[in-house]
Amino acid sequence: MSIPVQQGAAVDVTRIRHPYFQSLVTDAATAVASIGDGDTVAISGFASAGTPKAFAPALAERIREVRAGGGRLSVNLLTGASVASEAESLLAEVDGVALRMPYQSEPTARRKINDGRMDYVDIHLSHVAQQVWEGYYGDVDVAVVEVAAITDDGKLVPSMSVGNNKTWLEVADKVILEVNSWVPLGVEGMHDVYYGTALPPQRRPIMLTRPEDRIGQCYLEVDPSKVIAVVPTDQQDSESSLTAPDEVSRAIAGHVVEFFRHEVACGRMPAKGLLPLQAGIGNVANAVLAGLEESPLTDLTCYSEVIQDSMLRLIREGKVAHASATSLALSSAGLTELVDNIDLYREHITLRPQEISNHPEIVRRLGIIGMNGMLEADLYGNVNSTHVGGTRIMNGIGGSGDFTRNGYVSMFLSPSTAKGGAVSAIVPMVPHVDHTEHDVQVIVTEHGLADLRGLSPRRRAPLIVDRCADPAFRPLLHDYLDRANARPDAGNTPHILEEAFSFHTRLAATGTMLE
Repeated sequence: MSIPVQQGAAVDVTRIRHPYFQSLVTDAATAVASIGDGDTVAISGFASAGTPKAFAPALAERIREVRAGGGRLSVNLLTGASVASEAESLLAEVDGVALRMPYQSEPTARRKINDGRMDYVDIHLSHVAQQVWEGYYGDVDVAVVEVAAITDDGKLVPSMSVGNNKTWLEVADKVILEVNSWVPLGVEGMHDVYYGTALPPQRRPIMLTRPEDRIGQCYLEVDPSKVIAVVPTDQQDSESSLTAPDEVSRAIAGHVVEFFRHEVACGRMPAKGLLPLQAGIGNVANAVLAGLEESPLTDLTCYSEVIQDSMLRLIREGKVAHASATSLALSSAGLTELVDNIDLYREHITLRPQEISNHPEIVRRLGIIGMNGMLEADLYGNVNSTHVGGTRIMNGIGGSGDFTRNGYVSMFLSPSTAKGGAVSAIVPMVPHVDHTEHDVQVIVTEHGLADLRGLSPRRRAPLIVDRCADPAFRPLLHDYLDRANARPDAGNTPHILEEAFSFHTRLAATGTMLE
């Protein structure tokens, strides 16, 4: 069955198996006509996976038309985390987003935020669903959610991410569904959508004790009376940009694997399976997981936000028994691998709502090993993962805080320098703190690993410098530390406050920033 729904093209609608939803099939331009100025719009998507494909181009074009006629149209945009960069940029370029929450990673949107032309609320990903339910962002006027299919009885087969889709479908006044026939039907059964969450004081324990446990159902649900349009699409997810592990990332991975061996030898982690792994998005995290391929560690599990290419290889090679996440953030090669072998991966991967994948109670119970990236760390273990020079946002905190504060071990990974060696990732004092010294346990760069557990601030500082800082910056950092320690008012955490941020000022003046 096919009907013309967009620019005269015939789009397959056989995945829309419920008669009522078939009656709502239309094109994206018609669907977004219901969106008004100032509406709060919640869309699917987490990392590069599951972003609605037709929504952003259609809304951006409508905004241009409204503006050309002298009108106004912008929305408040809520997502799971980042979304496909082309969707984010299309809406940012036309100034179509007044407020953005909770995470972004696209340069055009970043510039708008830093120029004060887009409000941005950066919050922990585990907090999003509750805050939306509590009304912090007002009513959600429209939800736009991509799914793989609509069943005969009107249930929704999720696509390559779950994110906040359950919440969006529950709270939105109106719903637009995009049914993407590119998503292999083999994803059906990969998801575990839990409908047992509640707000205090009705909240109950979540009975999940292993990454492979299933506590929900395979489908999303929606009140049919809310659905105003069903838009068929057939378009691949955007690929996540990943580069092959280089010398720096391989060195970081080697230090992490050696740390795991040490923890096993000390009896703090089981020899078989370690503890469940969480890894943030990006090249370094992907390289660390790739490093596990060469290690003797087996029967590993993952309880994370995203699954990247290296995790697929670990599953295929039998290193990882099960991986739980909320999204598949894959390169083009990874997407091909997943689609071509979907039956294999469906047996070893579970995709959940992000309020479960990032849930502090579950992270603490399972004893997650959290591995996340950072922009910089200071001498005492405070970590800045979001702001350049203390003021300019890069991406957002995402879910790193969920795993750092609640995990069994919290690790932060980064090359020791940026800008070709001109900027040190180890600094006297970070100008913006996302993760405090109380939560950060291990810092790793290509030069080494600093295990900060059980150490006072005065003992942490020289260890971080000697193990993690680039050798070119160590004399400067030791000089600062020596002079801070020599002050009569040095205290428990020695600093020379009038000097601590001077290098940030110099970097800003010379234009040598991380952006």
